[in-house]
Amino acid sequence: MYSINPANRIQALPPYVFARLDELKTRAREQGLDLIDLGMGNPDGATPKPVVEAAINALQDATNHGYPPFEGTASFRKAITDWYFRRYSVKLDPNGEALPLLGSKEGLTHLALAYINPGDLVLAPNPAYPAHFRGPLIAGGKVHSILLKPENDWIIDLADIPDSVAERAKIFYFNYPSNPTGATAPRKFFEDIVAFAKKYEILLVHDLCYAELAFDGYQPTSLLEIPGGKDIGVEFHTMSKTYNMAGWRIGFVVGNSNIIQGLRTLKTNLDYGVFSALQLAAKTALQLPDEYLYQVQERYRQRRDFLIQGLGELGWNVRKTLATMYLWVPSPPGVGSTDFALSVLQKTGVVVTPGNAFGSGGEGYVRISLIAECDRLDEALHRFEQAGIYYQ
Repeated sequence: MYSINPANRIQALPPYVFARLDELKTRAREQGLDLIDLGMGNPDGATPKPVVEAAINALQDATNHGYPPFEGTASFRKAITDWYFRRYSVKLDPNGEALPLLGSKEGLTHLALAYINPGDLVLAPNPAYPAHFRGPLIAGGKVHSILLKPENDWIIDLADIPDSVAERAKIFYFNYPSNPTGATAPRKFFEDIVAFAKKYEILLVHDLCYAELAFDGYQPTSLLEIPGGKDIGVEFHTMSKTYNMAGWRIGFVVGNSNIIQGLRTLKTNLDYGVFSALQLAAKTALQLPDEYLYQVQERYRQRRDFLIQGLGELGWNVRKTLATMYLWVPSPPGVGSTDFALSVLQKTGVVVTPGNAFGSGGEGYVRISLIAECDRLDEALHRFEQAGIYYQ
């Protein structure tokens, strides 16, 4: 039998941790363990009923059964730009400054293919959502990791980037509110990174997929509401988190029309866009009343507070995040991220994600997703206590 190796770009990638976690979870279930899966950012619960009903109605309309427009339906693009104006007072042109995607992960990765040549330098924080550095690596780029520090509240320190690096950089990926750390950045940071990008002529790529999962009165900042932000940047958003639509695979990118056109051109050679029925459903989601959003925020806030208190009783001092669906929790002293996550799984059946899955800067932490009701979180904490898992 012939031995045919994958392309170098594939062989150079480390194993994708969530795929490995899936293998471990399958094995644990085969052994009869009652898993409490707090590993992935996969929201629990159903997609809102009006969204499902909109999808059903759209499915029954034969005009939606053909190929959708490459640039997305006009009605969904208008819903996107209306949503941005309502949330951020940002005016966008639906005919060039908004593009539907097969989920934000697809768009983030394909943007790298559209704009990165082999050897191009890309800036990305460490730790970070894997698509922010794996996409550039797949495209043949070189990634300069900016190590995030707990003493700086996991916010990028632009002063840590040498001039010689900044002068060579082509793209800067970043993400606040942050996956995996849950960190939020002040508006001043966004103003500073726009000035930095303009100085060095760098494309900013901001991942705002946790735009609406914010608590305690906090309102995340959009790159596009910063003067000059749209001149040098684009912003990605997903329907997955806020609207419990992870499996529907739909998101969008907004911002600089020239950059979006480059991504659109690539995508016309790779896919036929998002099924029109899904775009109608997503449009419905963006138009849901704010009361739905408040209910989602309150649900995650309650889980956040419950789990922080419970972990505190087991010795952890976890800061109260203002956004996202995650807690960023230190491993016990002297225990590595992977070893701790595996030990927790084997001893308790609770799944958490090792921090080093998000880059070397995540070593010493695990990410816990708030994707279970408080009774299951209570059971997880009880299992920790029974297994002697403390921060000590």
